[in-house]
Amino acid sequence: MRQGIHPTDATPSRLPESKQVNGERPETTHYSVVDEQGNAVSTTYTINGRFGAVVMAPGTGFFLNDEMDDFTTKIGEKNMFGLVQGANNAIAPGKRPLSSMAPTIVTHDNEVFLVLGSPGGSRIITASLQVALNIIDHGMLPQEAVDAPRVHHQWLPDEVYYEQHGLSFDTLRLLRQRGYKLTEQTPWGATELIMVAPKLSEGKKAADSGNDSAVSGKLRPGWLYGANDIRRPAGAAVGF
Repeated sequence: MRQGIHPTDATPSRLPESKQVNGERPETTHYSVVDEQGNAVSTTYTINGRFGAVVMAPGTGFFLNDEMDDFTTKIGEKNMFGLVQGANNAIAPGKRPLSSMAPTIVTHDNEVFLVLGSPGGSRIITASLQVALNIIDHGMLPQEAVDAPRVHHQWLPDEVYYEQHGLSFDTLRLLRQRGYKLTEQTPWGATELIMVAPKLSEGKKAADSGNDSAVSGKLRPGWLYGANDIRRPAGAAVGF
């Protein structure tokens, strides 16, 4: 500002543009951590709905959550995530509401193998499960497993949701023939994943996808491989 002031001439009343600041996102957050000793943390935290309970704790600067919405407020009615629930999840003294948050640590031979989780309300469980299965059962590499299309079914409403272009025309046709109601939706979830490559991964070919698992063309035993979900690129896979 000082440089814009001239001692003898008039200058425009204009402030320099400030740098772009990325604000906090308004949804559930997940982070996965593994340190050099092999300790692992998988944490999912939330204020639930946008701005939570819309009540800020005095003197703190943060909102209180509205997790009470996770209880059944009216039997047979949907909550904000479309879940239709029954009497077992009704509000009662000392009771905790049903939650879909699923911070996950998977071990292999008593060693940490996968650390993952995701935001996404009622879709957290299916998103995390599909990412884990993509690696364990389908042999995908971390970023490939996170990027893969997802499907979701939550009992009620009785329909299968699938991401745009996530299922082939033949698959959609066969599912409809079997009586499934299918609904295409925009991508969901934001899985954050760390994989600790086990000895069984020695010699496994890495995908030419630009992720760091392509180092020397192999997954190196004991190395950490991180993946950040392209659906909500608010985070990053980083190492120190």
